[in-house]
Amino acid sequence: MFERFTKGARAVVTGAVTHAERVGADSVTEEHLLLSLLDQEGSRASFAVASLGLTGRRASVEAALTEARRRGGLTKADTEALAGIGIDVGEIVARVEGAHGEGALAGDRANRRWWTGHRAFTGGAKSILEKSLRIALGRRDRFIGEEHLLLALTACPGVVADVLAEHGATYTTVERALYGAEGTGQARAS
Repeated sequence: MFERFTKGARAVVTGAVTHAERVGADSVTEEHLLLSLLDQEGSRASFAVASLGLTGRRASVEAALTEARRRGGLTKADTEALAGIGIDVGEIVARVEGAHGEGALAGDRANRRWWTGHRAFTGGAKSILEKSLRIALGRRDRFIGEEHLLLALTACPGVVADVLAEHGATYTTVERALYGAEGTGQARAS
C-alpha cells in the first residue's frame, strides 16, 4: 500500500514518526498523523486545512488533543455517556492525577523502543492508513495523497475525529474544501 502514497503522504507518515519520537511515545498514533498533516504546506490537504481555519487554531487543536489524552483517550461522547449514568470523568481524572501525578492517564511513558530505532503504528493509526486507501479507491484515484489521509482522520471515529469536528473539520466540510460542491459524496468508503 505504501507504494501508492504520494511524496506528500509519505512525508505525513514519516513526520508522524518524528512527532512520536519527539514526545518519546512508544508508538505512532492518529494524533501524530494529524499533527504531521498540519505541518505540511503547499498541498491540496494543507489548502483545505487552511480554508477551514485549522492552521490558525493549531494551538487549540493541540490543547484539545492534550485534554483528551488526560482523559485517557475518552472522546467527549464517551465522557457525556458516562456522565449520563452518573460517572464524572473529570473527578476520576483529578483523583488519579492527585495520586499518581499529572497526565497519569495519558499513557506518556518512557520510550521502550529506543534501542530498535522503530516505532510501531497503533491499530488506530493503521486504520487511518487503510481508510485512506479505501477513500482513494472510492474516488477512483490511483494514488493515496494527503487529502485522503485528512478525510480518513475525519471519517474514523475517535478523539482525533472529535477534535477536528469541534474545530469545524468534519468529513463533509473537508470534502467540500478539497473538491468543491460537485466532488462531494463520491466516496465515503466504509
